[in-house]
Amino acid sequence: MTKLGKLYGIGIGPGDPELITVKAFRLMKECPVIAYPRKKMGAKSYALTIAELYVNAAEKEMLGLTFPMTKDRESLERQWEKTVQQVWQPLSEGRDVAFVTEGDPMIYSTYIHLMRLMRERHPEVEMQAIPGISSFNASASRLGIPLADGDEHVAIVPATPSYEAMRTAIERHDCVVFIKVAKVLDLMLTVLRDLKLVKNAYVLTKVTSSEEQVWMDVEELQGRELEYLTLMVVRK
Repeated sequence: MTKLGKLYGIGIGPGDPELITVKAFRLMKECPVIAYPRKKMGAKSYALTIAELYVNAAEKEMLGLTFPMTKDRESLERQWEKTVQQVWQPLSEGRDVAFVTEGDPMIYSTYIHLMRLMRERHPEVEMQAIPGISSFNASASRLGIPLADGDEHVAIVPATPSYEAMRTAIERHDCVVFIKVAKVLDLMLTVLRDLKLVKNAYVLTKVTSSEEQVWMDVEELQGRELEYLTLMVVRK
């Protein structure tokens, strides 16, 4: 009986190709299959642009996994079943698979759902997550602002269109990093104005990458449309 391959969820950092671990580098070199997330067929993958600097695509099976940006449950379930089957195929043949993802694989990552479904469908598969540097870690370093010190409280919060929830998150913590903030940017600016914390907020897009953008004056962003990989740091 063929020994099953192992599935690795590999965090390859927020954007700067040098911000990967030695272990991530080694496993990308060793695994014959490199799987990567993309929003749709043929779309550019942010994680892949980093991984390609460390692996020779001609020597690997490059497995693009589509994760559509939709809330339609049936469509998502069909796609997830297809994704699990795509990853299971090489694993069943005894080949290890490295699933690369920006940031850390265990923090708001597509790898989390893949891992859960793989455990349900194929519990015999061995899996391991390799930690990576997250965008909120990189943002603190980029801004030169500590996220927490001493007994301070820090929170990582997905931004939502709820004024009360966003205000409460800020009120209850010394520092909050709001991820996925682009879609509710104007709302967040209203919350900050009401709390008189506009000067305590910073916005970053694709931090540490060659496409990085940083706004120290967030008032400039009223009415603007920013990319999905945008976060806001609010530090009291």
